[in-house]
Amino acid sequence: MNKKRIQQIKCLFTLVFAACTLFHAARSYAQTTQVTISQENVPMERVMNEIEKQTGYLFLSNNDVDIRRNVSVRIENGTLAEALGQMLKGSGVTYRLENKYISLSAAPRGGEPVTVKGTVTDANGPVIGATITIKGGTTGTTSAIDGSFSLSARPGDVLIVAFIGYKSVEIPFTGQTELTVELEEESLQMNAVVVTALGIKREEKALAYNVQQVKAEELTTVKDANFVNSLVGKVAGVTINAGAGGAGSSTRVVMRGQKSIEKSNTALYVIDGIPMYNNSFGGSGGSYGDQVGSESAADINPEDIESVNILTGPSAAALYGSEAANGVIIINTKRGAVDKTIVTLSNSTMFSSVYMMPEMQNRYGTSNSTFSWGSPINGTFDARDFFNTGTNIINSVSVSTGNQKNQTYISVSTTNSTDIIPESAYNRYNFSARNTTTFAKERLTFDFGANFIIQDNKNMVSQGKYFNPLPALSLFPRGDDFNEIRLYERWDPIRGLMAQYWPYGEGAHSIQNPYWIQKRMNRETDKRRYMLNASLKWKVTDWLDITGRVRIDNSEYRMTRKYYATTLTTFAGDNGGLQDQTQTDRTFYGDVIANINKQFGEDWTLNAQIGASIDDQRYEMAGVAGDLKTANFFTTLNLNTTEKFKLYQEGWHDQTQAIFANVEVGWRSMLYLTLTGRNEWPSMLAYSKQSSFFYPSVGLSGVISNMVDLPDWFSFLKVRASYAQVASAFDRYLSNPSYTYVEQSHGWKAPATYPNNDLRPEDTRSWEIGVNARFLNKFNLDVTYYRSNTYHQTIYMPLASSTGYENYAAQTGNVRNQGVELAVGYNNKWGDFRWGTNFTYTFNENKIMELAHGMINPITGVAEDLTEIKKDWLGASDVAPRVILREGGSLSDIYVNHQLARDLNGNILISNTGALSMEEIEARKVGSLAPKCNLGWSNNFAWKGIDLGVVFTARIGGMAYSATQGILDYYGVSEATAAARDRGGNWLRGGIPINYGSVSPQTYYQTISSAEGGHGAYYLYDATNVRLQELNLSYTLPQKWFRNKAKLTLGFVARNLWMIYCKAPFDPEISAATGSNYYQNVDYFMLPSTRNLGFNIKLQF
Repeated sequence: MNKKRIQQIKCLFTLVFAACTLFHAARSYAQTTQVTISQENVPMERVMNEIEKQTGYLFLSNNDVDIRRNVSVRIENGTLAEALGQMLKGSGVTYRLENKYISLSAAPRGGEPVTVKGTVTDANGPVIGATITIKGGTTGTTSAIDGSFSLSARPGDVLIVAFIGYKSVEIPFTGQTELTVELEEESLQMNAVVVTALGIKREEKALAYNVQQVKAEELTTVKDANFVNSLVGKVAGVTINAGAGGAGSSTRVVMRGQKSIEKSNTALYVIDGIPMYNNSFGGSGGSYGDQVGSESAADINPEDIESVNILTGPSAAALYGSEAANGVIIINTKRGAVDKTIVTLSNSTMFSSVYMMPEMQNRYGTSNSTFSWGSPINGTFDARDFFNTGTNIINSVSVSTGNQKNQTYISVSTTNSTDIIPESAYNRYNFSARNTTTFAKERLTFDFGANFIIQDNKNMVSQGKYFNPLPALSLFPRGDDFNEIRLYERWDPIRGLMAQYWPYGEGAHSIQNPYWIQKRMNRETDKRRYMLNASLKWKVTDWLDITGRVRIDNSEYRMTRKYYATTLTTFAGDNGGLQDQTQTDRTFYGDVIANINKQFGEDWTLNAQIGASIDDQRYEMAGVAGDLKTANFFTTLNLNTTEKFKLYQEGWHDQTQAIFANVEVGWRSMLYLTLTGRNEWPSMLAYSKQSSFFYPSVGLSGVISNMVDLPDWFSFLKVRASYAQVASAFDRYLSNPSYTYVEQSHGWKAPATYPNNDLRPEDTRSWEIGVNARFLNKFNLDVTYYRSNTYHQTIYMPLASSTGYENYAAQTGNVRNQGVELAVGYNNKWGDFRWGTNFTYTFNENKIMELAHGMINPITGVAEDLTEIKKDWLGASDVAPRVILREGGSLSDIYVNHQLARDLNGNILISNTGALSMEEIEARKVGSLAPKCNLGWSNNFAWKGIDLGVVFTARIGGMAYSATQGILDYYGVSEATAAARDRGGNWLRGGIPINYGSVSPQTYYQTISSAEGGHGAYYLYDATNVRLQELNLSYTLPQKWFRNKAKLTLGFVARNLWMIYCKAPFDPEISAATGSNYYQNVDYFMLPSTRNLGFNIKLQF
């Protein structure tokens, strides 16, 4: 070692000039270079060797420095400066960085103060007004206009550099006289440590699966009432569909394709490592389905989120158990700041207007009371006039403060939205607090959080016939005056009350006055939710800690429907009706986890977690519904209990107990092997032969850039592979079917499914391989190929009616998903201008490998096969397309079974009277609802305080069905029917080319469509669309205007600004039934999509 030092000293004199010119870069490098060292009570020389190996620096020292003294250094992904500070603590030795050398020398005697000079910068240049203080003392200063500072310090002090919106930096002072400190914005670094399952933080280089992260600013720049919508286009492998109900609606999130035939395919939400029960009012789809409502995930205040991590594959989520088979969205919330106080006020105001809706005509009048096949008119009716300008106003204030041992975060937020539909609104009020305290000589850390949410929504509309004003609006007879029905109620002197005015009857769509539906058929949901969470971490030794966590998440709902007198009798009696329900969700989660993080020698590391958890969920609902005895007196005491009276009551109690373990072994920071295992005891398995199930995962990650010498421009290269098996319990009560209560008859209905206790959990087996690379200091590449097979699907096999049952449950089948996730990023800076861009590509192929073969009929004992399962009609039976599952197909294949009747030569049949007809055919596959791929392209441009963000998204392939267009055509109110009449030169006959002639538009359209929707063969559209998803333009005012005490940003924001390409007559990315596996890409008088423009203001001080 001494000879080595002498040789290095000789070399030093030949490199003096190079050292001087690169001195500034070396100091900055010391603040950013990351090292990981865990060595206890070892000679300092050994630590020096480890630093040389990890950083490429070489040490220079003289005889005054005792390199044999024992030291302890324990640092994970820390800076070189922090490592040197620990190594030299209390030694009286100072260091100096010169080029790629670290010079060690004895510090000034007697601990005399030394003047430290330096500069504070960020990615854009000097930082003005940063505070530089001595830890634990009162001495401090601030950086000047050029970022420079000067401070007096003694060896052994710790300098703290802090500024609003940036991470604080601690620098152990060992006698340095010049420093350059580069601050990083307050966000997690993808290249360092990421949050994975159960809130476990792991090095990115050790991960054997794909993890993607979205930072807080990407969620809060263009805010949405439901933060999940802000993820669109920013992550690969995820399909997100916004609910059609407007602000606060539930969303549909599917990762790596649909896996289950009967069970939910939506992702699991996790808050700070703990799973969350996401109660979603996602609607049921269909003509008579429930409207889309809100969901638990929408309750979260975007300003409280620090970052969101996306675990798309079962390998990443295996530790979470059965609910994680479909992927996980991990929400990491904010903590209090350290050694500073930050107050943040923000406002986001958005205005929404109708964007995409079917094109309608107003130049042909009424042919009878409901159809518009009449003569030409000079009409003024425009359905868009019915809609309002919607607003979404989000205000938030937060305080983040603390010191080294105690940090506190408090926030209050209000969200107030009015929809484009009259009398439709969504409101939410969030109150959050979190405190983290370290005590008992830093051996114990207590983290406590509390959230209280008040949320209400009123008259949310998504689609369908019921509670939807759009059928009446769209089909309004074109020759009549719409202003007449704006006065939706008129005095009835006989009854002595205001009665609905609608002179057209209900027709085939239960039509009423559209204003009456919104003003006199009130549907309201009031919600109160509180979440309490606490954790206690005990640091037993330097390599072992034990954490216990609990979370209570309770929600109480009250849902009412009030129908005023003269509402259509389909919904209420002559005096009106009332439905009043209460609902309660109660969730308790607790776990205990032992965490081991230890290094063995210089080469081996062990990171392991062993734990146990309990997840207890309860749901209860009760209510009444009926007609009113006294008109418009809305109380349950006024319900007529003698007829048409309904009692509602249902509930369930699920509990899952589990033990789990995760072991990660690392070798020389270049090779990592990860093994996980989890065993669950879910209550859903009660009465079955199997009481629990175990599933493992294994992963291998190799950091190639640490194994071999790559070109200098290739800074990081990792290859990874993983395999996981995740089970999911079958539906509750399936192994022990019970009687169900029928509200209409007040009786009990026998179970339709034959009992079967020989059931197994649904089993997903998945593997993936991937590459992560960083090169040219500007590019990053993440690519993953995956394949998963889901076995033991629950398939309902038919039984003869004579058995008293409709079916029996068989567990068989195999659904395969395979695909590619790709993310490519680029970041560069030219002077004051910076550009960052990220491109995502998602491809998934879904295939049904097997349905059911050789299933034993439990009654006859005969082996049976099932090679086709007929699922949902996307509208009216025998009119709309239908989802049919067949082996070799996919879970989203759609078929049609009617077409225009043809003769033997293939010509369309035309009767002697010129009439057309439809004929039934064998179900024919016409396409798939699923996209072939999804694309996202995010860009951020910055120049001297001006920021421009642009997000483009695209969906390629898939089919969409518009029942609305078919109904509009049938009634003659669509622009297509008017254009056809225009082309013919004769409004009565018009002309639609058929064979070698033509037929009248009315004949043609009233044949291929019906009052319930258009026939699927003629009303399917390519769902491909390209749009400008998000746009933001902001300016951060110079901080010197505020004496460097505050930061003010003003911005213009937009969402769904420009539909660049779309052939469908509606927005296929909106879902009218987010809770359905199959009812997607369907428009049945769905609420139109909106264009949203607004502004935001953010002030920090």
